[in-house]
Amino acid sequence: MKYFIIVLLFLSFAANAQESKQFVIGGKVKTPLTITLNNLSAYKSVSLDSMKIFNHLMQRKSSIKNIKGVLLKDILAKVEIDAASPKTLSEYYLVFTASDNYKVVYSWNEIFNSPTGNQLMVLINYDAVPAKAEKGNIAIITPSDFATGRRFVKGLSKISILQVN
Repeated sequence: MKYFIIVLLFLSFAANAQESKQFVIGGKVKTPLTITLNNLSAYKSVSLDSMKIFNHLMQRKSSIKNIKGVLLKDILAKVEIDAASPKTLSEYYLVFTASDNYKVVYSWNEIFNSPTGNQLMVLINYDAVPAKAEKGNIAIITPSDFATGRRFVKGLSKISILQVN
């Protein structure tokens, strides 16, 4: 019985580590939007040669190369936020959730009213060095971050647009 439980836990962990082929934009939006890898190819792509991934202590952990992605702002342009007025948009934030439930938060102003939003990318293809299982996943990264690993969401499954209460 003990081994059966261990096998079940292992299979559960393996299921959570699956590649992300799509994500949903939901929350305080008029109509939720599902974005697939195929949908992303319709947007203008952005390419970067490589990026170093640093942790919160500014220690180099890895790098990614041959980066291809789409600016998040281009995707969010197709989403209508359910806001009473433009003034209330300053109360909104976005929660990016990975398939393993890792979460990262950005404010609406950070994305639409600062240089960060001009760099925030949905990655559709990249090579991880050293090679890791997340290759091929849809991911989010902000190249202008100092500690790039803190907001590197691999296996993106959901973007929730929420309002501070």
